[in-house]
Amino acid sequence: MQPVAVVTGASSGIGAATATRLARAGYRVILAARRASRIEELAGQLRGDGGQAEATVLDVTDRAAVQQFASAVDRCDVLVNNAGGAFGAETVAAGDPADWQAMYDVNVLGTLHVTQALLPRLIASGAGTIVIMSSTAGFITYEGGGGYCAAKHAEHAIAGTLRLELYDQPVRVIEIAPGMVRTDEFAVNRYRGDADQAAAVYAGVAEPLTADDVADTVAWAVTRPAHVNVDLLVLRPRAQAAQHKVHRQP
Repeated sequence: MQPVAVVTGASSGIGAATATRLARAGYRVILAARRASRIEELAGQLRGDGGQAEATVLDVTDRAAVQQFASAVDRCDVLVNNAGGAFGAETVAAGDPADWQAMYDVNVLGTLHVTQALLPRLIASGAGTIVIMSSTAGFITYEGGGGYCAAKHAEHAIAGTLRLELYDQPVRVIEIAPGMVRTDEFAVNRYRGDADQAAAVYAGVAEPLTADDVADTVAWAVTRPAHVNVDLLVLRPRAQAAQHKVHRQP
């Protein structure tokens, strides 16, 4: 029977690229995101390329909706918890609690809701895989990143805790922690639509990671033999030696 992969936040960026990679790897992919037109278009493209894909509108912060979604999923071999985001770049002193709440809701509680809802299916598969898309922000803090760093630290804690709690179950937990990734929306959303501020993040960096770079890494980790667990994979562009040390060309 064809294995099934659920990818949250699949309407753009890393989520869309991951769904594409997994469809090409032979999975029936369920694309879950809030924007119906985006995921329906991508699912259609994947089917046109010979893959198996379906789109489901889902807000991972809505627990009841997640439970309803999970009840309609007949099988789940891989869950990619990719839905997330950063909102605002103010200091801790000036941060808007609503932004912090929104980041916690989508990055942390969203991962919790979907993982809890699909865990029985993952166990029943006999070789389930949970992927948590965290960030290097889950290990290193930086100015203006308080809320996002806090949320990603929490996601890192979820991954580690799950691995301990599921040690005797046929489910592995993989954490992918990207550094600087240039996508169409992430930085723009963080800076509330200010394209100039978003572009400045990548100024002078010849080759930041792309969504497809991260998706390729996810697909590689997921397709290792079932007994091989890639606990944590930190992924950065060559130009980024650390969170605060990036080579920028003049």
